Amino acid sequence: MSTAVIVPIHSELPPSQVKRVANSASDRLKDAPGIVGTSEALQHVLGLARIVAPTDSTVLICGETGTGKELCAQLIHELSLRSAGPFVRLNCAAIPEGLLESELFGHEKGAFTSAVAQRVGRFEAAHRGTLFLDEIGEIPPSLQPKLLRVLQEQEFERLGSSRTVSVDVRVIAATNRDLTTLVAEKTFRMDLFYRLNVFPLTLPPLRDRREDIPSLIRHFVSGAAARMRRPIRSIPPEIIQTLAQHCWPGNVRELQNVIERAVILAEDGVLRVPFFEPKRDIQTAPSSRTTLSEVEREHIVQVLDETGWLIGGPSGAARYLGLPRTTLISKMRRLGIQHGRSTRLSKAGRASEPVAQDQPANLHPSYASLVPDIA
Repeated sequence: MSTAVIVPIHSELPPSQVKRVANSASDRLKDAPGIVGTSEALQHVLGLARIVAPTDSTVLICGETGTGKELCAQLIHELSLRSAGPFVRLNCAAIPEGLLESELFGHEKGAFTSAVAQRVGRFEAAHRGTLFLDEIGEIPPSLQPKLLRVLQEQEFERLGSSRTVSVDVRVIAATNRDLTTLVAEKTFRMDLFYRLNVFPLTLPPLRDRREDIPSLIRHFVSGAAARMRRPIRSIPPEIIQTLAQHCWPGNVRELQNVIERAVILAEDGVLRVPFFEPKRDIQTAPSSRTTLSEVEREHIVQVLDETGWLIGGPSGAARYLGLPRTTLISKMRRLGIQHGRSTRLSKAGRASEPVAQDQPANLHPSYASLVPDIA
């Protein structure tokens, strides 16, 4: 018996061609809602999106959670010949398996107990437009043959009906899972995978385009400040550095949430980083043997260094950490942090050299200069 081998298909174009297409569409791409960044990794993907948009080819957008897959799908729709038609979304993981078929294809009155009226499914709703299927890897095996048929033939039957419905729909799917692994585990059909994988795009994680972080910070600060009617006068350079060092496992969505929390706490108009669990790149992360108390101690000492060991007040470490001044003092005593000198833990467990009172620790000018104070 022969064994099938799955070979992922990658859409790679010569860098010069991608750059030329990206530049020609730069005015339209930079105005795409929510897509912020000029990094080469992001612009490469946007260039490919611009190339595939005018076609009716199925697009599979891959990437970690929070990288902006839905925004990319919406951009493709807006740059396509179907932009005047509907853009319909469906998160396949958010619908119970028993209701997903009805959501996709609709149902007739009486098709099941609660079907009191005929209902149009998402494929019909997206007629002459685009249907975005998020979390496509969560489609149950029982529905995969029906999905494959509508992708190939553009026709289906509503649940409880024998009448065939024809549609004209362009499908864009997205997933944060490795579909080739699901195929190998026989939980995802190989033929459906190849039908979806006509033109794959992979969005880069935020840690691979750190140069976009300052622009994203300004974008999210502007939006959050307007919504909350809380003007932000300045973004200190050390805040950019702190955020740039984070590895952002939740990607752009995590950064957006942290910025919104920071705007809420910025009562004096100066943006500060609220307390959040620090996560760094693997090469700079603490050893797996580091205890939770040591991680907490490391983070508190870092913030104290950056604030010149000022504990209270508007610019003090307590406010940066989102803690009452008395609570921070109590934590310092419990963790053995001596006031007035840096006791940062190193890999060998030794304290680092004291940090000058007038110089924030670990500031890199390359990041600090990217986002000046805003008026």
